[in-house]
Amino acid sequence: ALAVVRDRPPGAPPPPPAPSPREVVRGLVSSWLEPGTRLGFWTHMGTQFSGQVFALMWGVPYLVAGQGFSTGAASAMLTLLVVAGIVAGPLFGEFTARHPLRRSWLVLAVLGITVAVWTAVLAVPPPAPTWLLCLLVVVLALGGPTSMIGFDYARTFNPGHRQGTAVGIINMAGFSATLAISLGVGVVLGIVGPGGYTPEAFRVAWTVQYAVWALALGGLLVARRRARRKLAAEGVVVPSLRTVLAERRRTPR
Repeated sequence: ALAVVRDRPPGAPPPPPAPSPREVVRGLVSSWLEPGTRLGFWTHMGTQFSGQVFALMWGVPYLVAGQGFSTGAASAMLTLLVVAGIVAGPLFGEFTARHPLRRSWLVLAVLGITVAVWTAVLAVPPPAPTWLLCLLVVVLALGGPTSMIGFDYARTFNPGHRQGTAVGIINMAGFSATLAISLGVGVVLGIVGPGGYTPEAFRVAWTVQYAVWALALGGLLVARRRARRKLAAEGVVVPSLRTVLAERRRTPR
C-alpha cells in the first residue's frame, strides 16, 4: 500500500487543513442534534446488541450449560445465525431502498419480534424445545442487517460533510450496548450462580437485555416523531399505513 496507493489522483488539489478541536466538537454536536442521527443511534442500539452478545460471548455457554446442547450442536446454531443473516441482509436492503419512508417500521418489527421470542424462550423451563431455540437464533440474525438501517438514516438526514461523523455516532450505539450487556450477563451469572453456569442462572441473566430494549424503543419512538416533523417542515409527508393500504385497495390492478 505504501508503494502503490496514493491519497489522491495526480494533479488533484491538496486536501483542506485538518479541522480544529472546536470545529470537531461543533460537528459532533450538530450531528447529534439531527433527529435522523438519533433515530439511527437508537436503531443500531436496539437491534444489534442481542445477536452480538449471543454470537460473540454468551451464546455457546448458554446453549451448552443452559440448554444441554453439545459443543458441536451449539456451533451449528451459530452457523445457522450466520446463514440467516446472509439471507436477510439483501432482503432488508431491498426493502429499505424501495420503501425509505417505512424503514422505521422494519426496525420496530424486528425489535418487537426479538423481544417476543426471547420472552418465549425465557418463559419455558429449560431445556427449551430445539425448534424454539432455532427460531431465536434466526431472529437474532435479523438484528445485524436491521441495525445497518441506522447508517442509512445518517446518509439521508445529514449533509455530506457530516455523514461520517453521524455514522461514527450511530456505530457506537450497538457496540456500546453489546459491551454493557456482555458484562451485565456475566455479573448476574456470578451473583445468581456462583458455583458455575446453571440453566436458572442463565434465565435470570438474560433479562438484563430488557433495560436496553426499553431505552432503545423509547429513544426510537421520540426520534422518529421528531424526524418526521422535520420532514414535514421540508414538504415530505409520511402517510399513515392506513392511508397507504386504503389507496392500494382503490388502485386497480
